[in-house]
Amino acid sequence: MGPYAKEELLACVIARLLAGSRHAAIGAASPIPATGAFLHRHADPSFRVSLQQRREANPFTEGSRELFDLAGQGRIDTFFLGGAQIDGEGAINLVRAEGKRFPGSFGSAYMYSVVPNTILFREEHSRRTLVPKVEFVSARGAPKALLTGKALFLWQKERRRFRLESVHPGASAEEVRENTGFEFDAPQQTAVTPSPLADELELLRGPVASEIAKNYPEFARRIWCSEKA
Repeated sequence: MGPYAKEELLACVIARLLAGSRHAAIGAASPIPATGAFLHRHADPSFRVSLQQRREANPFTEGSRELFDLAGQGRIDTFFLGGAQIDGEGAINLVRAEGKRFPGSFGSAYMYSVVPNTILFREEHSRRTLVPKVEFVSARGAPKALLTGKALFLWQKERRRFRLESVHPGASAEEVRENTGFEFDAPQQTAVTPSPLADELELLRGPVASEIAKNYPEFARRIWCSEKA
């Protein structure tokens, strides 16, 4: 993967996906999307980041009701969703899979439908998580992209189908197809996800690490081994 952590690569991909966004809201326990959002804010100081993580960057004094109100008013244009399962129709499962119960859908169906740029994110890339059809539909929509630990997919609205955009360094298109349970489109020659630039790594390991440490101290310690955390 090179002289950087996989989490740093994924954060850089997220930062690039956020180009043109005005306000991203990020759920609790989502340190990698939060890292990408804070990195993008250094490129665009007007970009707003709202975390539901119960620490420094959580602006919601009345909990998720404020989040839903802002989304309904069109004041949040990017949101991140994951799931125990994700399928090729853009559906996510946050309820049950393989006999196991999970926390539940909460407001995912609402956010998916009203936020114009929903980015699906799941670090694990396997047939266990990327399935032909989710066991339970928590939410379904038209995502902007699906980012995993191996690849980036973009959503094709006209085909209602994912297209492989790039594979991360160290992975291959064949490996991605072998480990993906749903069908997707792909170019004849798949691009490699660009590695983090030197200035991106400098930001990540400096001011971004400091910001993330306030909200995700354990993540910051693990990735950057920083006293800031």
